[in-house]
Amino acid sequence: MFRIEEHSHTRFNILTGEWLLVSPHRMKRPWQGKVEDQAVGLRPAYDAGCYLCPGNKRADGSVNPQYTDSYVFTNDFSALLSDTPTGEVNEKELLMAKSESGICRVICFSPRHDLTLPQLTVEAIEKVIELWQNEFTSLAANEYIRYIQIFENKGDIMGCSNPHPHGQIWASSSIPLEVSKETVQQKKYYEQHGQSLLSAYLAIELEKKERIVLENEDFVALVPFWAVWPYETMIISKRQVQHVTQFNEKEKHSFATILKKLTAKYDNLFHMSFPYSAGMHQAPVNDGEHPEWHWHMHFYPPLLRSATVKKFMVGYEMLANPQRDITAEVAAEKLQSLSDIHFTEQE
Repeated sequence: MFRIEEHSHTRFNILTGEWLLVSPHRMKRPWQGKVEDQAVGLRPAYDAGCYLCPGNKRADGSVNPQYTDSYVFTNDFSALLSDTPTGEVNEKELLMAKSESGICRVICFSPRHDLTLPQLTVEAIEKVIELWQNEFTSLAANEYIRYIQIFENKGDIMGCSNPHPHGQIWASSSIPLEVSKETVQQKKYYEQHGQSLLSAYLAIELEKKERIVLENEDFVALVPFWAVWPYETMIISKRQVQHVTQFNEKEKHSFATILKKLTAKYDNLFHMSFPYSAGMHQAPVNDGEHPEWHWHMHFYPPLLRSATVKKFMVGYEMLANPQRDITAEVAAEKLQSLSDIHFTEQE
């Protein structure tokens, strides 16, 4: 008899319309794969050589102010520029390209060089959320902007070029691929059922309680049924909103609280500063109404078995479709069992 927790199967990602392969039995195989070097040593509260610390000179010669809370500035080496000329290439619909313009911003979470999100106070994280809200509103005021991606790459294993805890915001003149896929899926469900896709999904998850990691009055953190990365999670707002700007004061506090607790659990998993790429998905802007959209935040961490063993997306994943060994249910059970007090603060 088929058992989902034991036998190979595929799972459907309701947000993208794509499938992934799950192979639970492979967790029994011996591991002789790549072992990453574990980061050691503590960072100082201030680093004179860091271009993100208060009062320091950045790579382009600009000098940071002596900021005391979160701080934002336009990326000195932006991937998108606001003054890109409009144009396109189209040769027989085989060689096609379009100009892309936009604005890239950097957000330092705090003046402290040594404190990541789980080590900040809830009040300090609320100030980061306020900055996200303010930046979203400001960037959306540019009529040519169609999407605003708020994200964080944490850890050098995820390509983070500076250890000072920070995130980024890229505002683009077109709607990115992943967001386009999620728009299609959410719109299809909303038109058929009259409610948001994630509201219906969340109701099932809260009833089954198999993949819930954290919950408070306004948000749920869970391992998605279709998770690809070993300890992938997603935060979903209980109230359907399209954008981060729509969170009220109570929700903003709840969001800061669950964000701190979830990232603390990540660090507690292997007693290290846990790497990940994380980001919000929310409705496009200057693109008409999007009543189907439901705000959520993805966390994609690469570590698999320990602080030094990474999950690679190679071979079958690159040529066919994503595959994972550890099931979403096992990952959720592990994360749920961990303390939400950061290991450096535990007695």
